Amino acid sequence: MADTGAVKSEDTPFEGGPMDGRVLPVLVGPTGNPPKTYRIPVPDAAGGPPTVLVYRRVPRGHSKRLGLPRGWKYEFDPEGRSGGRLTWPWSKPENRAGGKPDATDG
Repeated sequence: MADTGAVKSEDTPFEGGPMDGRVLPVLVGPTGNPPKTYRIPVPDAAGGPPTVLVYRRVPRGHSKRLGLPRGWKYEFDPEGRSGGRLTWPWSKPENRAGGKPDATDG
């Protein structure tokens, strides 16, 4: 494999779903943490659009004294919610129930 220079990676375990039990090197960002979500496109055997597996980052464990994360792992998200989007205080909440939002204008 080619030398990547300043690019750093961390061996991160995956739990649940098709990747259960595997450990992959995941690139870390400038803070030293892997991304919050990890998406893996799986090609369709029939040539259709690929299926995307979504994994969420969770702490692997916590330190005793300060409660800081001791590493990260990825857990399978079967719903595949679209995450990673910035949410601002003035943004409208996402309607997950699938119904109409409540009418507030009387």
